[in-house]
Amino acid sequence: MTNVETLTEILPYQDAALPIPERVADLLGRMTIEEKVGQMLQLDAREDLDDHVLGKHVGSILHTAPERIVRANELTAQTRLRIPLLVAEDCIHGHSFWEGATIYPTQLGMAASWDADLLERVARATAVEVSATGVHWTFSPVLCIARDLRWGRVNETFGEDPFLIGELASAMVRGYQGKGLTDPTAILATAKHFAGYSETQGGRDASEADISRRKLRSWFLPPFERVAREGCRTFMLGYQSMDGVPITVNDWLLSEVLRGEWGYTGTLITDWDNVGRMVWEQKVQPDHTHAAAAAVKAGNDMVMTTPGFFEGALDAVQRGLLDEGAFDAAVARILTLKFELGLFEDPRLPSAELDTLVGTAAHAELNLEAARRSIVLLENDGVLPLSATHPTRVTVVGPLADDAQTQLGDWAGGSGQAGWLDGQPREMITTILDGIRQVAGGDWTVTHAQGAEILTQAPNPEGSHFPDGQPRPPVIVAAAADEQLIAAAVADAEQADVVVAVVGDRIELVGEGRSTATLELVGGQNALIDALIATGKPVVVVLLASKPLVLPASVDKAAAVIWAANPGMQGGRALAEIISGAVEPSGRLPISFARHVGQQPTYYNQLRGQHGDRYADLTQSPAWAFGEGRSYTTVEYGDLEIEETALAASDTIVAHVTVLNTGARPVRETVQVYVRDAVTSVSWTDKELKAYQQVQLAPGESARVRLELPVADCTIVDAAGHRVVEAGEFELLVGPSSRDEVLLAARFVVES
Repeated sequence: MTNVETLTEILPYQDAALPIPERVADLLGRMTIEEKVGQMLQLDAREDLDDHVLGKHVGSILHTAPERIVRANELTAQTRLRIPLLVAEDCIHGHSFWEGATIYPTQLGMAASWDADLLERVARATAVEVSATGVHWTFSPVLCIARDLRWGRVNETFGEDPFLIGELASAMVRGYQGKGLTDPTAILATAKHFAGYSETQGGRDASEADISRRKLRSWFLPPFERVAREGCRTFMLGYQSMDGVPITVNDWLLSEVLRGEWGYTGTLITDWDNVGRMVWEQKVQPDHTHAAAAAVKAGNDMVMTTPGFFEGALDAVQRGLLDEGAFDAAVARILTLKFELGLFEDPRLPSAELDTLVGTAAHAELNLEAARRSIVLLENDGVLPLSATHPTRVTVVGPLADDAQTQLGDWAGGSGQAGWLDGQPREMITTILDGIRQVAGGDWTVTHAQGAEILTQAPNPEGSHFPDGQPRPPVIVAAAADEQLIAAAVADAEQADVVVAVVGDRIELVGEGRSTATLELVGGQNALIDALIATGKPVVVVLLASKPLVLPASVDKAAAVIWAANPGMQGGRALAEIISGAVEPSGRLPISFARHVGQQPTYYNQLRGQHGDRYADLTQSPAWAFGEGRSYTTVEYGDLEIEETALAASDTIVAHVTVLNTGARPVRETVQVYVRDAVTSVSWTDKELKAYQQVQLAPGESARVRLELPVADCTIVDAAGHRVVEAGEFELLVGPSSRDEVLLAARFVVES
C-alpha cells in the first residue's frame, strides 16, 4: 500500500459503515510490527511529540494541552495509516489540570455522601468538561481499599468498605461513559489500581502487597469484578508486586481471573513506567527487552510512559523472545476503542465552545452540593449550628483557613503532577475564611489569625530524580510551633464568641510516594489547638485533611469536630453553610479514624479471632468508626423485624425498621444494613455492610423503612477460594453506623 493509495482510496478500515471487527482486522493486517508496538505505547505529550508520533508511532498521549492535541493530530495526518491518538489525563475529581475546570471534593470526600446518584452526576459533569478539551480517557475511579491510613493515596479511594466502593465506583463509571462511547461527551473510565495495590507494608506506597489469593477474592477483587462486568472499558494495573510477582506480569490475576473467569474484554494499561520499573526498581527483569517481552506475554495492552518499550519489544522479536503476532490481541483492543469512540471519523479535538462548557455555573452548583454532602460532623456539644442572624464574633484560625489550593487536595491544579499549572484560579475557590465571611454578612464579626505553620521542604538526599527521570519528592521538615503566631491567635480567640480552628495536612504530605509514618498533625498545629482550647472559648475544630488524622487529646474538650476532607472549590461555602445551620450536616464516614497511628489497621470489618479486644496500653476502638456522622437532630431506630426468618439461598431477606427524628431539625439519615454470619467454615469478618438507604425526615417524623437484601449476598469465601452462602444462623444488623452498640439485630436462618 502506498501513500497515494491512502489519499485516494477509502480502505475498509476507513469505512464507517463496516462492522468494527472487520475494520480492526483490516487495519491490523496493514500494520508493520513497528506500528503495532507503537500503538501499545502511551507517552508524555510534554516531551518530543514529533518523535512520539512519527518515530515511535504512539497510540496514546497524556499530560497535554489543546495546542499539543492539535499538533499531535496534525502529526498523525502525516503518518502512513493515519491512526488517531487516544488522549488521556488524570481527571480524578474534576478536570484536574485544566485551569478553570470544576474541581470537586476528593473521591474520599465524595464517598462520605454515600450517594451513588450524586457521584454519577459529578462524573457526568466531569466528562462534559474533559471531552470538551479534547481528552478521551480519564484514569478514574480508584477502587483500592484504604486499610492503612499512613498510605499517601487514601484520599483517592472511596474508603475501607468493598460494598460501598463497588456502589460508588460503578456510579462514576456510568457517569464518565455516559450512554455509550458514541456519545461525544463520553470518556473512557479506568478502574484502578488492579488489584491489591493499597495493601502496603508499613503504609509505604507501591511496596509488596502480601495478600493471599483467597484474601484478594474476599475483599479486594469484588469491586473490580462488578465494574468489569458492568462495562468499565479500561483497567489500570497497580505498581506493586504480590507473591513476588509484579502485577504487570501477574498471569493469574490478569489472564486467569480478569480475562478468564470474568470474561473481561476491555483494555489494560500499566501505571506510570510499570514496565521500566521491573528493570530499575523491582529488578526482576535484566533489561527493557526482557521486561517488554514479559509485559506483552502477560496481556498488557497499553504501556504508560516506558519509552524503552518500543526498542525493547522490537528487540524481543529479533531475539526470539516474542513472535511477530504477539502484539495483535493488544493492538486489536486499542483499535477497537478508537473505532468505538469514532476517532477515525472525528478525532474529538478541543471544542470551539470550550469556554462555555468548562467551569460552568451549573457545574459550580453541583460542586457545592457535593461539598455539602462530603462534610462529616463528628462531634457537637450543642454550640453548632451558630445562628447566622444572631450577633456573633467569630475568629477563624489556622494555617489552612485561607489556603485555597490545599483545599482542592491532590490531583488538582497546584498538586504538582502536571508541572504546567501552579493552581486553579483563586476567584473560583471559596476558602473556609471566605465562606464564613460570606455567611456572616453584617451580623457577625469575623477575624482571622494564621496561628501556626505546617512545614518546609529540603532537598532529597537521594537526589532530585528517580532513575526513570521522574522527580523525587523533597524531604518534609515539620515547622516548629511559633509562639508569636499562637499568641496572636489566642488574643483573637479571647475576644471571640466562637473559634473555628482549621487544621490538617498539605499536598506535600499527600499522594504517590508521600506516605507518612505518623498520623499526627504536622508542625505547630497541635500546640495551636491546645492553646485555643485552653482559653475556655468554644472551639470548632475543622479537619481539612486528605485522610483521617489523629487529633491531640485536647480536642476532647472542643465544642465540635468536623472532617471536611479536601472539599473542592466550593468547600468553604459548604462548610460555612453547615456551621451556620443553613444546611444540615449529612456526611457519614466511609473510613474509620484512628486514635493513634499504632492502632493500624482500624477498618471495621476485621477478622474474628484474637486474644482480647484491646492493646495493653490502648483500646482497639477507633476514634470515629466507619459509618458515623452526626446531625443537628437526634434519630432513634426501633422495631426491626424480618418478614421470613427461614430462608433459602435463592430468597430475599425483607426487613422493616422504624426510624424516628426525635429532634427539632430535619435530617437525611443513612440507614446502614450489615450482616453477621454466626459460624463460618473459615475465619471471616464479624460483620459486613451489605446495603444502605437514605431517608429524609422532618422534625418529629418517623418512617417505616423497608430493607431488601438477597440471601445470595450473604457470602463468605471458603478455604478453596469459592464465594458461597453457607447454611446456618445469621444476624441482620441495622443502625446509623458500624459500631455494635448502636445496631439493632434480628436473626434469620439460611437453610441447606
